[in-house]
Amino acid sequence: MFKKSKFGDFKINRLLNLILPPASYYIVYRMKTRTEVRVAPSILSADFRFLEREVKAACDAGADLIHCDVMDGAFVPNITFGPMVVAAVKKCVSVPLDVHLMIVNPAKYADAFCDAGADILTFHAEAVGGIDDVRAVIAKIKARGVKAGVAVNPDKPISLFTDALPEIDMALVMSVYAGFGGQKFIPDVLDKVRALRKMSIEKGINIDIEMDGGVNEETAKVCATAGANVLVAGNYVFGGSDYKDRIQRVRG
Repeated sequence: MFKKSKFGDFKINRLLNLILPPASYYIVYRMKTRTEVRVAPSILSADFRFLEREVKAACDAGADLIHCDVMDGAFVPNITFGPMVVAAVKKCVSVPLDVHLMIVNPAKYADAFCDAGADILTFHAEAVGGIDDVRAVIAKIKARGVKAGVAVNPDKPISLFTDALPEIDMALVMSVYAGFGGQKFIPDVLDKVRALRKMSIEKGINIDIEMDGGVNEETAKVCATAGANVLVAGNYVFGGSDYKDRIQRVRG
């Protein structure tokens, strides 16, 4: 509907605010972002016996990012892997590395994961003390030249980080509880996605909104319609025999 402007999305946003009522603008924006969905297969569901092969296959199949779920056994019950595995995966990828920290004290380990090759480093707002701490971790990540993301679990409000929305590159809305793969998608969290997209439009900022958990061909549609533009798919992609087909189905 709209051509790309040399003046950038920000000025387009301001112009649309002037010529369209908010509700109409929101509909236009949703239609636009629906065609821009990016897919991030999670290596948590890959066959770790052949991790390099799996990651390269996902990239060759059209993955836009590769998602790494880091769990510490404290913030979440399970333990997965640390910076060494992320660094190894970095050597195999031809797309950005999307690293999701499900750990306590993310500030302590941010440098290690930046050094390992994270292109986007996301931490949980509920894992730190308050909005000042959220801002401090964001600043630490961005000082390393890495994009910063902030996540919340399904039972946590986005108000834990929305005061810092202009400072982040990506908001991650968990559609399952962090810590386990293969859970059922929780549709109630879509209201958070809608609210985040609306806030970003009203503030004239351009952020990615990612959803993680229970994403498949069907749930991807409602995620994208709500305003999400980055979708993490683990079991759905790596559990199939044709990664390219699965990625295309999530992308829509």
